[in-house]
Amino acid sequence: MTTPHIIHTAPHSRVSTLFLSPADVAALVGRQGIAATLQGLAAYIRQDFLRWKSFDKAPRVASHSPDGVIELMPIADANTYTFKYVNGHPRNTARGLSTVMAFGVLADVSTGVPLLLSELTLTTALRTAATSVVAARALARPNSRVMALIGNGAQSEFQALAFHHLLDIEEIRLFDIDPAATAKLMRNLQANPDTAGLRLIACSSGRDAVRGADIVTTITADKTNAAIITTDMLESGMHINGVGGDCPGKTEIHADVLRAAKVFVEFEPQTRIEGDLQHLPADFGVTELWQVLAGHTPGRDHADQVTLFDSVGFALEDFSALRYLYDHAQQLGLGAPLPLMAPLSDPKDLYQLIRPVALTQGASSAIEFA
Repeated sequence: MTTPHIIHTAPHSRVSTLFLSPADVAALVGRQGIAATLQGLAAYIRQDFLRWKSFDKAPRVASHSPDGVIELMPIADANTYTFKYVNGHPRNTARGLSTVMAFGVLADVSTGVPLLLSELTLTTALRTAATSVVAARALARPNSRVMALIGNGAQSEFQALAFHHLLDIEEIRLFDIDPAATAKLMRNLQANPDTAGLRLIACSSGRDAVRGADIVTTITADKTNAAIITTDMLESGMHINGVGGDCPGKTEIHADVLRAAKVFVEFEPQTRIEGDLQHLPADFGVTELWQVLAGHTPGRDHADQVTLFDSVGFALEDFSALRYLYDHAQQLGLGAPLPLMAPLSDPKDLYQLIRPVALTQGASSAIEFA
């Protein structure tokens, strides 16, 4: 049996990828604080939405099964390429697994070198909440103080914290079909000293939760066509933040609610496939959020208008999140180098990685014979 030759490469040929584990991202949030992290992510997301035309965009690539979905979400500008791998399996919790699990890569376009490999499960919850706030700042009434949060699962704390810290929400009315989920959410928020001024009200139904709410956030997990919000639940000036509908056959908002509201989306071609918008024909008019942020079109037209952000999660938000992680992890000294790419002394000779030692040692004499 031959022994593979170990290559000792010159420093200039080494390629190292920064790896961020869930513990690293948690440490980043812990050192910066949840409010500052959410604010920073929101700033990066808004900045990238304002560069909308700079990106090579496409709907995510999805593989569906009876148990859930696995997706790839790629996007790039002239300098940076990113993708996210993410799943959505509602029955996973019964197996001791998260419903949503994700990781992502940030690479240099000029060389293709992957600069960052990071967990994105925790980060997805953070960036989704930050995106919700970016949209609500543009679409909700500026004096909004009461929010209904329907769906109290894994992402609910992040939505609550983002709206409390970044949008001055003072009261959140909670509902989930599983009372244990609501109890979990209340425990987590009440144990956080930063939410001392936040009123939490557990409600007996979705209808009870939305009564008197300025903003309604729906973020349920079941992979079904549901109608959590119907037109008889709407109130003047309400903003609906529809987060849970994110794949074909999974919706939360009745079609008549969309017809009654001014509807905003992230990337229209993707939302028509995956969002609550899938209820409606292709000629139903919507506005992409970047157009509002850039000042090309107004958000709400008047204070009494109902607005709806049909949010399915778009690759641009992960691009922003990965940029944020890469920048701040380096500043804080977090993460570890990962030798993901092959180190080659001669980049044209990949075989050197497995070349037998005997062959390597005899190479010089063979060359002399030739």
